[in-house]
Amino acid sequence: MEIDNWIRLKLNLANCLLLCKQILNPKGGLVFSPIFCKFLHAIAPAKGWWITQTKKFQMITEADTCRKYVLPKLIEAGWDNEPHSFTEQKSFTDGRIVVLGNRVKRNPPKRADYLLRYTRDFTIAVVEAKAAYRSAGDGMQQAKEYALMLGLKFAYATNGRTIIEFNFISGKERELNAFPSPDDLWKQLCAAERITQDVAEKVLAPCNYQTWKELRYYKEIAINRVVQSILQGKRRVLLTMATGTGKTSVAFQICWKLWNSGWNRSGEHRKPRILYLSDRNILVDDPKAKDFAPFGDALHKIENGKAIKSREIYFSTYQSIAQDERRPGLYKEYKAEFFDLIIVDECHRGSAKDESNWREILEYFHPAYQLGMTATPLRNDNIDTYRYFGNPIYTYSLRQGIEDGFLAPYRVHRVITSYDAAGWRPTRGELDRYGREVPDKEYQTQDFERVVALQSRTQAIARHLTDFMKKTDRFAKTMVFCVDQEHASEMRRELNNLNTDLVQQYPDYVCRVTADEGEIGRGHLSRFQELETVSPVILTTSQLLTTGVDAPTCKNIVIARVVNSMTEFKQIIGRGTRVRDDYGKFYFNIIDFTGSATRLFADTEFDGQPAAIEEVNIDKEGSVIVDVIDGETLPQYDEPVIVETLPPEEAERNLRKFYVDGGHVEIVADLVYEIDSNGKQLKVMKYTEYAAERIRTLYPNSAELRKQWANPNHRSEIIAMLEERGIDFDDLKTTAKQPDADPFDLLCHLAFNAPLRTHRERADRVKKDQREFFEKYGQDAKAILEALLDKYAEHGVAQFVIPDVLKVPPISEYGNVMEITNKFGGVEKLREAVSELQTLLYAA
Repeated sequence: MEIDNWIRLKLNLANCLLLCKQILNPKGGLVFSPIFCKFLHAIAPAKGWWITQTKKFQMITEADTCRKYVLPKLIEAGWDNEPHSFTEQKSFTDGRIVVLGNRVKRNPPKRADYLLRYTRDFTIAVVEAKAAYRSAGDGMQQAKEYALMLGLKFAYATNGRTIIEFNFISGKERELNAFPSPDDLWKQLCAAERITQDVAEKVLAPCNYQTWKELRYYKEIAINRVVQSILQGKRRVLLTMATGTGKTSVAFQICWKLWNSGWNRSGEHRKPRILYLSDRNILVDDPKAKDFAPFGDALHKIENGKAIKSREIYFSTYQSIAQDERRPGLYKEYKAEFFDLIIVDECHRGSAKDESNWREILEYFHPAYQLGMTATPLRNDNIDTYRYFGNPIYTYSLRQGIEDGFLAPYRVHRVITSYDAAGWRPTRGELDRYGREVPDKEYQTQDFERVVALQSRTQAIARHLTDFMKKTDRFAKTMVFCVDQEHASEMRRELNNLNTDLVQQYPDYVCRVTADEGEIGRGHLSRFQELETVSPVILTTSQLLTTGVDAPTCKNIVIARVVNSMTEFKQIIGRGTRVRDDYGKFYFNIIDFTGSATRLFADTEFDGQPAAIEEVNIDKEGSVIVDVIDGETLPQYDEPVIVETLPPEEAERNLRKFYVDGGHVEIVADLVYEIDSNGKQLKVMKYTEYAAERIRTLYPNSAELRKQWANPNHRSEIIAMLEERGIDFDDLKTTAKQPDADPFDLLCHLAFNAPLRTHRERADRVKKDQREFFEKYGQDAKAILEALLDKYAEHGVAQFVIPDVLKVPPISEYGNVMEITNKFGGVEKLREAVSELQTLLYAA
């Protein structure tokens, strides 16, 4: 490019380097930054040629780069030739759900400019494009971040002219003139991961899209990694995916790929024989009837003691084929090499323990490839699973699911009854419902419903839950996890009697679903799971619903029993993590009556470090005592007391705990904990503390916050930033019990312990101390400003929106918008006056 002499005299190289970045492309052209373009306009406004050139570069946006440069180069490289393809501007997450009080919003989803697919089901590279005036390398960091997230080995960044490649296999970054072809990348990948031609054909076998239009990115990764591992001879494979992320659909697609590609363990010309194992009927019946339905007549469930061998996809519970004192073990009627693949769903539930009969089944079928699927990461209570299957080949965590917007965030309500706060002790000689003397000792939360059943406590929990649902949504699907089946029955009765107005119309409004109900209970559960049914609304249970139950619209998880196991806790809250935008299900509540949730969030390997947890208890005088617990684990609880010598009638009833019907229980604390919405990690803390921490992160002190808040434009930015972090002022006022506080004062009070002021107090101070400000204006303008100040005193800073506020009484009585504007000397003068008024409001 030839630069004329006049411009050469005006520009020296040093100034150019300071003002802009000039990138010499392979063709010899110059690419200018916007700052440099403006500089050229300033020094040579008459030079039409320069103006034309600089405008040309300024106008080339990222979208132009994609359309004019990137797209043709991808097509030229062969990425538009079947079976290869690429997707443009592809969002691969839904965007994190942020809860703002009772409202929700979604953060922007993660979106790749281009995803390059070797086949429809095998993404191999990502491309990030930047506008032509920027450096190609500006997009590399984002491309690498997306590649890591998507499990890809190749990342590209381009400004349309220059292409930069980062190869995760070699660790090298290099500049290219053109995009590599699909075959070039595939050959590199196969060489790095030792994928043979035979393995490649089966890995690339298509998925089934009769039910699913497309696969979420993490499912594609999980499916391809499992299939590749099996084809390359890995006998035991573990997949860890959070509840609600679709483990069953992943298992189906794995089976579909292997089944349709003709794979089997022995290499014979036949379809593979696959066994799908779990420990509960619902966990095998549901997949068989739904996800695996496309297999049609190939499906069979092993039950009723019959060993059918003529099908290809088998389903069974461990109990149906295991050995026990009555049966030698139905599994032995199948040869050890009969199955090619065994899928163990919810494999953390004891299947891999050395002493387990279930382990015996897996070891009997040792020639088969075995895939374990679990929702829980490695912990002490499931270490046998990891020892047997090995480390997971892929993990998709609860935290990542919430960050991506595929799983629902949650709010924790810690509710403490007076008995749980201070313990319960019987009076001397107190008898229970059956005339037995209750042992004189102090009973705590871990003893309730195990050692001693306190009817008044159950009633208090039921009453609080009913009140909560009346305030929120009485038809929000709710699961209540009780201590045992008997407790679930008591809870169902109390909830039923507290909601008789709805029970009259919906007799199954509250139902118990435990093992005792059998088919009736399964019917209640099936209707509860359906999206269009109104009732049942509340299910009480003990253990049956802790795993494998897909209830997409469940909005309340109630914990009325102590949960010690992190594995079990994750399974319980997993009942509420499904998102259904079309049914208004974006988040759910965990209502915790035992302290289990607030203590068990200390899961460092799965969801990140939790914040300190504050719980409120009361002493004997009723004063509040604050205990801070940081990741502390609950102690193991004693086994229920068994009365050694029982009268005949008691022995017949086999009573194992004491039943106390008297007493009065109150709710002494109801704390709401919010989940950190910054996407880095999940934290559990009081909402007010969370807001205070966010403010301190953004502003080091109240003076800096005041400086920014006083400016109307900056104030709107602050409000937007807080909303992105899940902080809503109306909800914050309610939680802090300060409905009249000015938002600025409330933030300073929570974050910096500053004194609180109301809108009225700030308005009165300005009227009293800033008379000089009002005296600058004429009578009508002064009256309008005072009226505006009165509106702020009553309704807050929202009243400073111009021109909307000028259209409502009493300000509108001074004329229309134009007439009011003229009283200040024009639009700009009016805006200056209103802006100065706001600055004075927050001057001190």
